Amino acid sequence: MAGLARCGARQGMRAPSLLVSLRLIYLVFCRIASPSPRHPSHGPSLASAAGRPPRIPPTPVRRNHTTWRRFLRTQASTMLACDFFHVDCALTLKRLYVFFVLEVGSRYVHILGVTTNPDGPWTAQQARNLLMDLGERADQFRFLIRDRAGQFTDTIDSVLTDAGVTVCKIPPQSPRANAYAERFVGTVRSEATDRMLIFGQRHLRRTLDGYARHYNRRRPHRALQLQPPRSDRPVVDLTHERIKRRPVLGGLITEYERAA
Repeated sequence: MAGLARCGARQGMRAPSLLVSLRLIYLVFCRIASPSPRHPSHGPSLASAAGRPPRIPPTPVRRNHTTWRRFLRTQASTMLACDFFHVDCALTLKRLYVFFVLEVGSRYVHILGVTTNPDGPWTAQQARNLLMDLGERADQFRFLIRDRAGQFTDTIDSVLTDAGVTVCKIPPQSPRANAYAERFVGTVRSEATDRMLIFGQRHLRRTLDGYARHYNRRRPHRALQLQPPRSDRPVVDLTHERIKRRPVLGGLITEYERAA
């Protein structure tokens, strides 16, 4: 026991001396690396730099910086969003492409056309048809969001620019930048095209026309306080009225209205 105590005492004596030696070596190294006296322009010495962590300034908060999300929200009432989505036919095994434009502020959708070859001239003609359908309302739109697909040529940009609409291209491979259009694609697929067999181009066009009427006039939207974009019926008080069920698209969608 006495031997163990003496050994522990010796080890206890060595620990402080080792720390002192390391500290002396460190100070000598710092003196060699940074000679004294130092000029203020030389910056902090090695000893001071090693004694405290580097101070990295935070990223400045720019209040005048407009993010993409803020831009979409503030300009929603004057913004259009367009995109393509495809549907495969069950009989012909052909792929059909649907071109649509969405009014971001009101969520009103325009099904512009269905084709098997969505080239530049066809897309530009659909843009002209859209301007004709909007009529005088075309003046209230200032921006159009689109991706960088090959169907969108300089012709369609010039058609929209002549009408006073600025074309905004989203970055490559970033569909979330066109979130409103992508949301509609997911909605129409989950509620209509993915739940039925499409036999041809005419069948798809008729189906999309029926769904667009339901989407624009009857379907509630959370962004619109559970109201449709352009309702064709008054709000019904469910506590005093009887409700009638009406199927749409062969029963895939159900609409409810006031009974006569």
